Amino acid sequence: MAHRVCPWWIGYLLLTPFRRWGQNPITVLGPHVTRGMTVLDVGCAMGFFTLDLARLVGPNGRVIAVDLQARMLRTLAKRAKRQGVADRIETRLCMDDDLGIDDLAGAVDFALAFAVAHEVPDQARLLDQIRRGLRPGARLLLSEPAGHVDEQEFRETVEAAERAGFEIVERPSIRRSRSLLFRSPQ
Repeated sequence: MAHRVCPWWIGYLLLTPFRRWGQNPITVLGPHVTRGMTVLDVGCAMGFFTLDLARLVGPNGRVIAVDLQARMLRTLAKRAKRQGVADRIETRLCMDDDLGIDDLAGAVDFALAFAVAHEVPDQARLLDQIRRGLRPGARLLLSEPAGHVDEQEFRETVEAAERAGFEIVERPSIRRSRSLLFRSPQ
């Protein structure tokens, strides 16, 4: 699978209000995220999902937003401040081969990897790092853009997740996406 990182300027296109029509963060994430949770948003970009995650976890929750591009994180931080949820969001700049979340081992209640796995050169390493961050039995929502990632590529990502110890729990329907909800090992 090709390693294709989304250019930073596309982050602005991903924030379009029309996207909320088919991929509303509250609808997509609401069934899985509750107040007080610690959530990991992998490949958060400019925060399309991050800001609503911060609302869902509430004032006692925490969102760790990880991205490879500093420009994406700076824009996310500005947006979070304007919307009054900056105190719930921690941004982290990662490397293409390391999420930089070793300090979170077993502390994350829910992880989101939305339209990001296809951008990573070593998906097995990515999924292993996410699994190590999750507490036993926690969930990972993995979703890839159907128009960008074909069925075979998605199957390879799913196989990497299963090798990392994840178990498929649900097949949520998210518009224009190939999506699975996984549970981390108990």
